[in-house]
Amino acid sequence: MSEHELLARVEAAIDRVRPALLADGGDCEILDVRDGVVSLKLTGACGTCAMSQMTLRHGLERAIRAEVPEIARVEAV
Repeated sequence: MSEHELLARVEAAIDRVRPALLADGGDCEILDVRDGVVSLKLTGACGTCAMSQMTLRHGLERAIRAEVPEIARVEAV
């Protein structure tokens, strides 16, 4: 699978949870997808929220790994 296809699948997975992020005044941006690791930047309210690690692990990472099993880890940069 090409990097472009993998990135598109990760983006589609994020788009499924993005409405919840936006509803709380936040969002995220994909910085990189490499070697099974997705690097994200949490933006808006998500960037400074005390619950951002919960959002990252139980929201974004769970959604991404469920739809893109090639991804081993999601990290915030």
